[in-house]
Amino acid sequence: MIMIGERINGMFKDIGKAVVEWDPKPLQEWAKKQELAGAHYLDINTGPNAEDQVKSLKWMAESVQEVTNLPLCLDCTNFDAIEAALKILKRPGMINSCKCEQAEIDRLFPLAVEYNAALIALCMTNKGVPKSAEDRTAFAMELVANADAYGLPFEDLYLDPIVLPVNVAQEHAVEVLETIRQIKTLSNPAPRTTVGLSNVSQKTPHRPLINRTFAVMAMAAGLDSAIMDVNDELMVDAIATARLVLNKDIYCDSYQKVFRQHSC
Repeated sequence: MIMIGERINGMFKDIGKAVVEWDPKPLQEWAKKQELAGAHYLDINTGPNAEDQVKSLKWMAESVQEVTNLPLCLDCTNFDAIEAALKILKRPGMINSCKCEQAEIDRLFPLAVEYNAALIALCMTNKGVPKSAEDRTAFAMELVANADAYGLPFEDLYLDPIVLPVNVAQEHAVEVLETIRQIKTLSNPAPRTTVGLSNVSQKTPHRPLINRTFAVMAMAAGLDSAIMDVNDELMVDAIATARLVLNKDIYCDSYQKVFRQHSC
């Protein structure tokens, strides 16, 4: 289970303020906290208030790389910003994200190949998120075909079936789980799967419990990774335990500690 730390994101007030003020300290503090918690990647996102996303995302990547060797997940809707940041990464990173729109595919898939980066691709178009697993899987098939055409290794393609909050789109959760199952049958080797885990509980009063429950259920369906709160210790313990029960890791009495130590 590849854990992508969600916290260096300008949507959070402290990070948003830091980006506007060009203050690297909050970014670096969260980088170290998430690495200590067992993150495998660190997602970095300028947020909506960055005046210059190209300059800001590059600066964020430089600032975070001063204190950690973890690979970075570049999270931005500005593709010029993603390309600029890819150029200065110390380790191959991840691009977040590409919708199933040919113009986006034609821009981002070649970048992923050129920079040996993984790529998160969304099972949706500009028209929105489909409701059914069948429609989500149809987009997944199109994304897999494009990965093959562009020479992007399937194991570097992370398909995101798009999780919506259960308090407004409860019927979508089971469709996401079924989509994950179907994605794992699309190719050999299969593409990987990921979700924005915290989305499932957005604006509910039971966020940690809902997140943990959905994570374990999705892992049983074949989930490979998640953009998540890696500093939720009970969440990480649940993931470590799910890997144990799914026979992904060998049991030892200190399996929770061992799982946290297996960062990239």
